Amino acid sequence: MSSGDSGGDAGRWLDAHYDPVAGLYTFSSCVDLADLSGDGENRLVVGDLGNGSSGMKLKVYRGTALLSESALLDLPAGLVAFFMDLHEPRIPAVAVASGPCIYVYKNLRPYFKFTLPGLEVNALEQDVWQQVKEGQIDPATLKEMLEGIRRNADVPLSVRSIRFLALDDHDAEEFVQLHKQQPIRRQTVITCIGTLKKSTADEDGVSCLVIGTENGDVLILDPEAFIVLSKMSLPGTPTMMDVTGQFDVEFRITVACRNGNIYILRRDSDRPRYCVELPSHPVGLVRVGKNVVVGCSDDSLQGFTQKGKKLWRIELPAPITTMAVMELPTRGFQAVLVGLANCEVHLYRDKNLLSTIKTPDAVTSIRFGRYGREDGTLVLTTGAGGLMVKILKRTAVFDERDSAPGPPPAQSIRLNVPKKTKLYVDQTLRERENGTAMHRAFQMDLSRLRLAAATAYVKALESSLTPMSASLAEPLKMNAVVQGLGPTFKLTLNIQNTAACRPVMNLAISFLYNDGLYRMRNPFMRIPLLVPGLVYPVETFVECTSDKGISDIIKVFVLREGQSTPLLTAHINMPVSEGLTLN
Repeated sequence: MSSGDSGGDAGRWLDAHYDPVAGLYTFSSCVDLADLSGDGENRLVVGDLGNGSSGMKLKVYRGTALLSESALLDLPAGLVAFFMDLHEPRIPAVAVASGPCIYVYKNLRPYFKFTLPGLEVNALEQDVWQQVKEGQIDPATLKEMLEGIRRNADVPLSVRSIRFLALDDHDAEEFVQLHKQQPIRRQTVITCIGTLKKSTADEDGVSCLVIGTENGDVLILDPEAFIVLSKMSLPGTPTMMDVTGQFDVEFRITVACRNGNIYILRRDSDRPRYCVELPSHPVGLVRVGKNVVVGCSDDSLQGFTQKGKKLWRIELPAPITTMAVMELPTRGFQAVLVGLANCEVHLYRDKNLLSTIKTPDAVTSIRFGRYGREDGTLVLTTGAGGLMVKILKRTAVFDERDSAPGPPPAQSIRLNVPKKTKLYVDQTLRERENGTAMHRAFQMDLSRLRLAAATAYVKALESSLTPMSASLAEPLKMNAVVQGLGPTFKLTLNIQNTAACRPVMNLAISFLYNDGLYRMRNPFMRIPLLVPGLVYPVETFVECTSDKGISDIIKVFVLREGQSTPLLTAHINMPVSEGLTLN
């Protein structure tokens, strides 16, 4: 059934499908598009809230038809499709957050159930209920003691105690008899859910689950073992979140809380790095590029940097019902879809209104992406339970000439900047934010390197393992040259007196070698007087006596008469002899 209610924006969208009685009651957090069969065709996955108390289902649509549905035990708080392993074919799993649990489905079948760990129970509350169990106090005394604990204790009361305090005296006795034998537990529930890439930014890379809980915690779960990899605490209860980055590299979690603030969490920090105080409560949160766009309950749309600096603010004609990001990677286009209570969907890029879509009813959920084999598909659900599917025309162009007043169009022209990989950008951000610590580590490593080099140099000087003499009385320099293919080699030592004007005399050269491999005609030689500045070649011959094709080191010592410590030491790596001559 075709809608035709696209208003003045019908030239950009095709009305592919409209079912006013689809019976879908859901929100944007419970809708996702994913290739659940590995055939390249995306399905629509919906967490249906039913009537709010029963009839909750996980529904999967293929095209315009309902493919499958599964019953849910509790109201879904969020739904995401994610890759939890590297198995082929690359088929994502579906995680549904419901109450204190996450239900994971693979191939549309139940696969795993994760339950949040229990919270700490107030010790005084436990003692009071234990006394009730043993018959030491009556329900009236119990209520009085629990009221005092609630006013003074740091640890909140359990759900059982809170429900008991809300009862009148007639129902309190029956409630106590029913529950006094059961142990006290404090269990939180999940309020929002997202995904975070584990180590790569690939579209089909393995992702961790990120969940926000009622008690103000943000947990990151391992995608295979479902253990808590990281836990961060917030001053309020999270209601919406946006996650970007990789867990093993650097990530950023932007969280909107029930206290009206937005907090930004970073890697290696269990507390928020930045806080944005809003004038009214947030009702929508999406990320567009490096900026965060927030919809507020005062009918405004606001833009912030990823560090919480406010960029712009615009007034909307009606309250916001839902928000979603519209991204076309092939065109380099990103914008924000805003559903309004006046039965319109506005498309904004920054604070510029690009498009307006009129709908038969107020929209409750929006999802833009690949549906079936169409990349630019807009899926909407309405307050009356209807399902709408629109396809962006390939010829559609969004310009800002007719939009609200703002910066000049030239400001939006993309510069021809070379492409940067996401890893490069993430590393640049990490270097910018941790510059001081990285510089200190570099200086520490450089100091250690200098110390190691100086220690090795001093050791070499003390043992004369250098081609230059450290003695000021005999400033000498020597290098060795080996010539020949073998088995006889010519060994030339070039010795130079580097003193300014004083000659050096009474020197000798000694060779230390393996006599099983080599034989030298002159293993000990005297050196004539060395005039400053001249290079004196001292030649000798070395004969290799082995035919095994091996070589060794010959050590050369420059000695002074009357001293046991050499002035210079050189190690000559002899080449392998080509073979023995036949006698």
